Formats: sequence, C-alpha cells, structure tokens
Amino acid sequence: MKDILSKRLENIQPSLTVAINVKANALRAEGRDVLVLAAGEPDFNTPKNICEAASKAMNEGQTRYVPGRGTPALQQAIINKFKRDNDLSYNLDEIMVGVGGKHIIYNVMMATLNPNDEVIIPAPYWVSYPDIVLLAEGKPVIVPCDAKQGFKILPQQLEQHINQNTKWLMLNSPSNPTGAVYSYNELKELAEILLKYPQVFILSDDIYEKILYDNIDFYTIATVEPKLKNRTVTMNGVSKAYCMTGWRLGYCGGPEEIIKAINKIQSQSTTSASSISMAAAVEALNGNQDFIQTHNQSFKKRRDMVVEKLNKVPGITCANPSGAFYVYPSCKGCIGKKTPKNITINTDEDFMNYLLDSEGIAGVHGEAFGLSPYFRISYATDENTLNEACERIMRACSNLK
Repeated sequence: MKDILSKRLENIQPSLTVAINVKANALRAEGRDVLVLAAGEPDFNTPKNICEAASKAMNEGQTRYVPGRGTPALQQAIINKFKRDNDLSYNLDEIMVGVGGKHIIYNVMMATLNPNDEVIIPAPYWVSYPDIVLLAEGKPVIVPCDAKQGFKILPQQLEQHINQNTKWLMLNSPSNPTGAVYSYNELKELAEILLKYPQVFILSDDIYEKILYDNIDFYTIATVEPKLKNRTVTMNGVSKAYCMTGWRLGYCGGPEEIIKAINKIQSQSTTSASSISMAAAVEALNGNQDFIQTHNQSFKKRRDMVVEKLNKVPGITCANPSGAFYVYPSCKGCIGKKTPKNITINTDEDFMNYLLDSEGIAGVHGEAFGLSPYFRISYATDENTLNEACERIMRACSNLK
C-alpha cells in the first residue's frame, strides 16, 4: 500500500496546529481537564448582519456555481476594500478568491514554483508556509528572526539570502505566531533591497491586518513601495477580523498573469469557494466594521493580562505583541530542568508536552514555527480560561527542578 503514495508526501508533515487541537480535544473527550490554547481563531461569533446576508442569499436561490475568481459583487467589494484600506488599485482581472487564505497561498506557489526555486521565509513562520512550498517542489529558505530583532527579518538578512534561484519572499504582518507588526520604515527598508532584485516576488500575508493594538498603524509592502506592486500578491481574507474561520474564504490582489495562473490551477481543484460564503463576505467587507474595534479591545485586555502573568513565571519571558491574538514566549529558562517525574526538558516540545501532561495546557511548541525555544499560546478565548491557564503554567514551571 505504501507504494501507492506520492513521494512528495515524504517531504511534509501534517499541520501541527491542527494536530495539537485534535489531540487536545481527544483528551477532553476522554474526560481530561484540558485548556486548549492552540486554536488560531476568534472566540466571537460571526456578526449577525453577515449571517443574515448568507441566509438571504440562500433564500434567494444563490446556491449555484459561481466564478472561481469570485462573484462580481464580491470582486467589487474586494477591489473597494483594497482601495479604502490600503490605497491599492486593482481591476477585476487582478482579483482572486479561494477557500481560505491557505488556499490562496497554496495556489500561488503551485502556479509559480519550479524545482530549485527558493522561497525566503522569515522564522518564526506560520506552520504551513514551508510545507506548501515543498508540495510545490520549491525550496523553503528559513531565516531565523529572534526576539532581539522583534521577530522580523532585517534588510541585511534578506539580501544575504537572495540568489539567482530566489523567487518569493513571504511576509506576514501582523505575524502568526508572534503578533509582530512591520512598521512603514521597516517595510521601506526591505523594499529598497527587493527593488535591486527584480526576479523576486513578494507574498504579503495580511490576514491579521485589522487586529492591532496600542494605536499601531498597518502597512502592506505594495502600498509602502508602489514599484513593487506588480511583483506582489497581497493576500487577505475574512477568517480572523470577521470571525468567519469556518466560512473558508480568502482573497488576493496581484499581477494579472499570476491571477490567471492560479485561476487555472483552481479550476482543476476546488473550482470556487462556496456561493454562500461569497455572499457573506460581500456583507463583511461592505458592512458595518465597528465590531472589529470592540473585539480588539477585548483582545488587548486579554493580551495585557497574559503577558503580565507569563512574565512572572520562572523561566518564561514574554514579548508584548502589537497585533493578531497570540503570544510567543521564550521558555529558555526551563530548558535543562527536570520535571517532578525526573524527566529532563531538552526542547520546547518537551516543555509543551510537560504542560499538557501535568496541567492540561495545550499550546504549540516553537519548533513548529521554525524558532526555538519558544511556544505559542492563543488568547482568543475568555479571560477566565486564560487566567486559569496562566496559573497552571506558573504551577508547572514552579515545580521544575
């Protein structure tokens, strides 16, 4: 049976964030008291007006095939969004809709990469970036970016890793897993490097664009440097800010040639996202946006509590994220210590296994994101759960010897 499977599967792993959620929920089903802090989704329900738009579309019979690039109404809503929020101008032939942001990234890589093409990926990174590149037979080039540099790639690092095989740079701001946000000046400095290398394209993953704190402004690289717009695919979606993870709808704006290519790829796979999700997304992008700020206020309150409490835990240091809804603390001070069962903690994976086994805390170890010794915790859950989680982490770390 093994011989039936594709060789390319040997190069990749299942999504670790998904796997940890599955494991944690299985433990819950067995009766274990597990606090699941691994999920990358808001705990708020999809706003009522968006759900009503979906219901209205169903009642009006909008349940048939739709264009892969999006219905005309959705394409226009996306064009308007890019202009309104990012001052980016696109036409209909430069817009693509997919089954979530991951699908957009997958399609872009499948449509553009050839064997030996390299993709620069700053670490820590979202877990799926390298595996998507590998599935497309490209080569991920991982660039470590630790807390001392704010978990962001520096211009000199970028230039050091560009060669004749470099085809893409992946940028994610605000970041999953760190919540780091690139400033205008930081993007401008990266753009100055990229202008020197016209063969390098940029995939800007802006999915957390609207989840920001402390009056931080958001910038995307094609806005900061318009000369890069014809080499940039700007990806976004409705999952995070609009609490629509299960609706599975992502979108992008990019060069017409690339959009045409990924539409070709998609025509032979999913064809399109759901017609009902498209109708809901139109309302999300065009409708009232006030709830986003309300949600962000809740996220910020949770962030402040979690960061403060984690920084009091022996062996843990936690940076203060500027966006998204994750913290990415260092557990360096716990490495080398022994658990009450006399098991040595050698890696951040060991540390997270210890938290799960001893205190029922399910998070994601830093190695999954390409940078150790850290771990990711999502604060997209209620304050009582987060408070209890921090107390359990404190207890677990205090028991280390």
